[in-house]
Amino acid sequence: MKLAARVTQVTPSMTLAIDTKAKAMKREGIDVISFSVGEPDFDTPAHIRAAAEAALEQGKTRYGAAAGEPRLREVIAQKLQRDNQLCYGAENILVTNGGKHSLFNLMLALIEPGDEVIIPAPYWVSYPEMVKLAGGTPVIVSTTLENGYKITPDQLRQAVTPRTKLFVFNSPSNPTGMVYTPDEVRAIADVVVEQDLLVVSDEIYEKLLYDGAEHLSIGAVSPEAFERTIVSSGFAKTYAMTGWRVGFLAGPLPLIKATITIQGHSTSNVCTFAQYGAIAAYEAPQDCVQQMLDAFTERRQVILNSINAMPGLSCPKPDGAFYVFPNIGQLGISSLEFCDKLLDDYQVAAVPGIAFGADDCIRLSYATDVDSIRRGMDRLTTYVKSII
Repeated sequence: MKLAARVTQVTPSMTLAIDTKAKAMKREGIDVISFSVGEPDFDTPAHIRAAAEAALEQGKTRYGAAAGEPRLREVIAQKLQRDNQLCYGAENILVTNGGKHSLFNLMLALIEPGDEVIIPAPYWVSYPEMVKLAGGTPVIVSTTLENGYKITPDQLRQAVTPRTKLFVFNSPSNPTGMVYTPDEVRAIADVVVEQDLLVVSDEIYEKLLYDGAEHLSIGAVSPEAFERTIVSSGFAKTYAMTGWRVGFLAGPLPLIKATITIQGHSTSNVCTFAQYGAIAAYEAPQDCVQQMLDAFTERRQVILNSINAMPGLSCPKPDGAFYVFPNIGQLGISSLEFCDKLLDDYQVAAVPGIAFGADDCIRLSYATDVDSIRRGMDRLTTYVKSII
């Protein structure tokens, strides 16, 4: 069997591969502590589950509009207007099967062979692979710890060529947890406008912020930036709804119409009753979000204290999301070898930095309970000391 050439250009998700291996070890009775997948360990809030249950009882189990339930599209638009100062209407919204699907639809609708997409590194593992699947060329721009793992305006400007079609912007960041300040966002927006770029802003972690960090959507900087902005987001991280698979894309009407057409020939509608849970997530009071954020805040401090006490490791303090991105460069070992041995010999799952374009780092998710974090960090300390 000869497979399509596009498949050979794509690397399987290392995050999912490690999570699969860790879960298989757990099924064998091995005490694995996983810091691999970015999945909150909380139950989906009760009022969201109740809304989905009510939708089931009301018979919301049939095919729906490919673009999403009309009420949910309205609620998302209202949220973007209220929280992000983005003047989208319901017609500018596509409801997708998770935030990842929104980005995949976007790449298929926008990117052609020969098009270049600028992606700052470290990056989320799927950005470059989606570009490749669409026939485009990822242009990776490496950032530095000294700059907080953030692309600078000059770096962005220098990466632009006549073939540049899109810039991928992610704040708060997966994998680093870094957050661009409002002034930094404005400076990047100036380059986007100056170079007449399109920018997709992945904002799925926007509500997970610490120490007074502020999220500013790049589309809210100016009318000119708004015209060039596409927003990708979803409900998974903020509301512990990872398995519900509800995300969305917001952008200019011609683009949204194109992505609706693509979705109409791929998945059709998102799970109907799950969308009613998403409506409840945005319409109800947000106390549940603060409760989860309070827990993440404690966990962040526990994991940072442990890592910074380890010899040979250094770790910047993240301002958002629920990841830390320690540097292991002083240990003289590749991130893949480090994480393989950590899982096989010490039963701790972490993701190699090479998956994110940074082989001198590893990613640890602290979306798990404090006891597991403490036990996992004890094992990691033992492993690191065995290398030094």
